Amino acid sequence: MHKQHPENEQQFGYFDDQKCEYVITNPHTPTPWINYLGNDGFYGLISNTGGGYCFYRDPKFRRLTRYRYNSVPVDNGGRYFYLKSEGQTWSATGRPVHTELDQYSCHHGMGYSRFKASKNAISSQLTSFIPLNTKAEVHQLELKNDGDTTKAVELFSFIEWCLWNAEDDGANFQRNLSTGEVEVEGSTIYHKTEYRERRNHYAFYSVNHPIDGFETDRETFLGPYRGFENPIAVERGKTANSVARGWSPIASHHIKCELAPGESKTLVFVLGYCEVEATNKWQAPNIINKQPAQTLQAQFDTSEKVTAELLKLKNYWQNLLGKFVVKSPDERFDRALNIWNQYQNMVTFNLSRSASFYESGIGRGMGFRDSNQDTIGFAHMVPEKVKERILDLSSTQKTDGSAYHQYQPLTKKGNANIGGNFNDDPMWMVLSTANYIKETGDFSILDEMVIYDGQEQATHNHFDHLERAFNHVVNNLGPHGLPLIGRADWNDCLNLNCFSEDPNESYQTTQRGASDVAESVMIAGQFVLYGQEFVEICQRIGKNELASKCQTHVDQMRSSVEQHGWDGEWYIRAYDANGDKVGSNDNAEGKIFIESQGFCAMAGIGSEQGKPLQAMNSVEKHLSSDFGIMLNQPAFTRYSKYLGEISSYPPGYKENAGIFCHNNPWITISEAMLGRPEKAFEYYSKITPAFLQDVQKLHKTEPYVYSQMIAGNDSANPGEAKNSWLTGTAAWNYYAATQYILGIRPDYDGLLIDPCILPSWKSVAITREFRGANYQIELRNPSGLKKGKVELTIDGVKVAGNLIDPKRFGAKHTVVAEIVA
Repeated sequence: MHKQHPENEQQFGYFDDQKCEYVITNPHTPTPWINYLGNDGFYGLISNTGGGYCFYRDPKFRRLTRYRYNSVPVDNGGRYFYLKSEGQTWSATGRPVHTELDQYSCHHGMGYSRFKASKNAISSQLTSFIPLNTKAEVHQLELKNDGDTTKAVELFSFIEWCLWNAEDDGANFQRNLSTGEVEVEGSTIYHKTEYRERRNHYAFYSVNHPIDGFETDRETFLGPYRGFENPIAVERGKTANSVARGWSPIASHHIKCELAPGESKTLVFVLGYCEVEATNKWQAPNIINKQPAQTLQAQFDTSEKVTAELLKLKNYWQNLLGKFVVKSPDERFDRALNIWNQYQNMVTFNLSRSASFYESGIGRGMGFRDSNQDTIGFAHMVPEKVKERILDLSSTQKTDGSAYHQYQPLTKKGNANIGGNFNDDPMWMVLSTANYIKETGDFSILDEMVIYDGQEQATHNHFDHLERAFNHVVNNLGPHGLPLIGRADWNDCLNLNCFSEDPNESYQTTQRGASDVAESVMIAGQFVLYGQEFVEICQRIGKNELASKCQTHVDQMRSSVEQHGWDGEWYIRAYDANGDKVGSNDNAEGKIFIESQGFCAMAGIGSEQGKPLQAMNSVEKHLSSDFGIMLNQPAFTRYSKYLGEISSYPPGYKENAGIFCHNNPWITISEAMLGRPEKAFEYYSKITPAFLQDVQKLHKTEPYVYSQMIAGNDSANPGEAKNSWLTGTAAWNYYAATQYILGIRPDYDGLLIDPCILPSWKSVAITREFRGANYQIELRNPSGLKKGKVELTIDGVKVAGNLIDPKRFGAKHTVVAEIVA
């Protein structure tokens, strides 16, 4: 493990587990540390200083507010509240005004963020959240005079409208600078750009208080050549009541108030989205139908209503997080699993890889591979949403069993613009479906009728989609009987059929020649693992003849890997388009890769000969580092067109020997399956944020959620992270910790108890809701065994085997699972 630096433990903030919050105490975090608001179609990203944006369903086509990626200074654009008193101006969120606050904290919680600030004896508390089932952000701002004299305070709110299409918004200036339109009525500013033509939706920003002025034109508010840190309207203390016509529309309210000593005032701002019927767009000529907006505003026009909605949100999350609760000897482990990992699982489930501070929300939609994997960390929380998502994914599948790599959330249509022909995609749906059935016992998902690739009528059921996914692998094998890699597999950057020498080409969409030679050992391991799962599904629904036929293909693949995918000490990674090995001791660079070690070991390929154990030993020897397991070693130092994008990264970053956290849990699971709890826990904890609090400054990204990538040993800054929040690491590390370290594993017939906990953990308590039952489980390991037989006692009565049958044990039960030799 890395060296501990306890003096850095709370350099920027700390966990408040009681409130399920991370409290940031310094506005100058190494990168913007964000939170997500909303979970039902309307979403917001909000940083620890109020930056970010919101959107409805699709961050590309329905973005409400503007944000600037790669801006200087960073984190430009957001929900800003300027406060002015006694000639001094500051921000209620720490930015964008540079004035240093007397006190600052940001409390990121479950679906809300709360900002506390004080300056010159004026304190403010801003609570930002998206209420359940609501298409609006609510921002409740409380101002209080903590001094002993009356104080005059001026408040200026600010948001900047995005012109709906976020890609076009940042490119088509010749049009956009002439299209902006707004309306102002009372204390509400309406954004209606393009509403006259092809849109039947508008946005609004309101406050539940009379205003002393407003601005809707950005240049009028900021002043020419000024930034967000010193708007001329705030400096002058006066607004011009501008009405934007073209240029850059904004929304800013100006409110003056006087606060006596000890007096407080609470204001509620609502940033909302409304859709209307095409036949009911106008309440008068060129005056938008404001009734939906007024109805929405009325739901939050008092602080009492806002408090009630916050309580509903709190109860919602308490219920969700209560479905799986662990109490172990390590509070960091508990914190990760009980709070932040489950929270991140919800976010990744909702947004796939589409909208973060590293994903612009423009180029990517919902990933087929990504979203199928994200369900494995979320199925226990809201299984009905998981079922819906799996069927959405299924409906984008192509008739040959292959899959679009992504689809757009607004249209649910497949999209190949950023690439396709990634041959690992189809089998991930077998994982998500099997995991859903094991969690719920609901085999009916297999009977759901689902269209293919945008067809108008569904003529096949979901099971047919799984069968075609299975057969897509069978029908696309290479010279060694291994699956063809296509443009790539799980590693998008291993492009064995691209051969690109043109910097203007996309690695993800470029292909030269037929892809009938390059093969993936990783997909082979995936096929054995999930192909065996498909065989069992066939058997359980009575398709025994098909099961037997599919078993033959799985067995053949297992044999092909043993014959052509083993390199003596580890599994090779692939064969390139010339038929040469990749990830072999024969190679000068990239001798060993993590992906094939994880999947082939999880599939147990060559277990009779001890190959999974040997592969794990090779992972420890060659790939393990202080901050996690590197993707490959040695790093590539030269570009090779036969390898593609992986060799374009500097050594130690991203796929080129970086610690690509998503695949680390595959090794954790493999180690647990081998009965090596110390190694499993070591690999789990090396990348889990709750264990990394002493390296916040080095790590840079949010210390409460997983990042996609941590720089590896070959980099300039080993341990530095990038691409936080939207990563498959969240679901996979949760899956690894709960189902393989703790061993609380759903299966078709019930809940298996098969732990691989640290020998020093003599007792672990777990609450697990499962198929309508509630189990209070205690894992006991009195002899400190690494792995052993499990003896079950339910309600004081011994039960044969290690499976809890929910048909026998519904309702609530006390379970003791003792590990014995």
